[in-house]
Amino acid sequence: MSSNLSAPHFHNEEAAYAYVEARIWPNGPVCPHCGGVERISKMQGKSTRIGAYKCYQCRKPFTVKVGTIFEASHVPMNVWLQAMYLIAGSKKGISSNQLHRILGVTLKTAWFMSHRIREAMRSDDSGMFGGNGGVVEVDETFIGQLKGVPKKRAFHHKMKVLALVDRDSGKARTMVVDNVNAETLMPIVLENVAREARIMTDEHSGYRHIKHHFAGHGTTSHGKGQYVNLEDRSIHSNTVEGYFSIFKRGMKGVYQFCGENHLHRYLAEFEFRYNNRVAHGIGDTERADRLLAGIVGKRLTYQTSCGEA
Repeated sequence: MSSNLSAPHFHNEEAAYAYVEARIWPNGPVCPHCGGVERISKMQGKSTRIGAYKCYQCRKPFTVKVGTIFEASHVPMNVWLQAMYLIAGSKKGISSNQLHRILGVTLKTAWFMSHRIREAMRSDDSGMFGGNGGVVEVDETFIGQLKGVPKKRAFHHKMKVLALVDRDSGKARTMVVDNVNAETLMPIVLENVAREARIMTDEHSGYRHIKHHFAGHGTTSHGKGQYVNLEDRSIHSNTVEGYFSIFKRGMKGVYQFCGENHLHRYLAEFEFRYNNRVAHGIGDTERADRLLAGIVGKRLTYQTSCGEA
């Protein structure tokens, strides 16, 4: 039995370029400068870069890396694909130190590659959860510590995350929030959940007015040890709690520290894997290919976005 990582595109630069081009340009090369698809030729010659093309409409050279998370990177394409496969297939994530050791790149390079890959994992889906009367679980959690805020009680010093899970589709949507009061939470729920949905939450007072906006609102009292309503066992928020369990195990056990300015990318990583998991019939190879499909238009520079760990 051979490993998936033994495939040619993980070890050969030309094969890696061909693999990426086939998925980013399924109908042939597209010039990232002018959008042209005609009068494009592959550049030839011993000194020519692998995967180089020239557009004779705008007369500019390009590769499939331009306009993607790979742009201006000197890391070989096959190493990028290895990193993407490893991150996409690690349920609780994989640290920059581990990538540094496996891939043979510097720690700084591994860290920056990880953040670029997380940027590619970021979803642009803005569809409504809970359509057709579905159930949506909503919950918030606290993690890490806000920079410059002294440790205090009531979690005010911690970073705050809100998550929504659509039970029917099995998809999650997460975001960083400034507060967990009704003024912050309600607009987000209203923007992301269909009015015909049934909402499931715990007893948090920030959700007390939800029943006026949606078809139903079920609550359980975690403070009293109630996690499922015994009269109606569909009333619980255990699914979103399970999502947070995986997220926290990864953040505490693998990544250990996350600055507030990067938290949204870590959320994108865990959200991507959850929404493309085996329960949806998506294996490691297909998940990595779906990640590859998200590389376009999400270039991240070290100076502007990743200057702080």
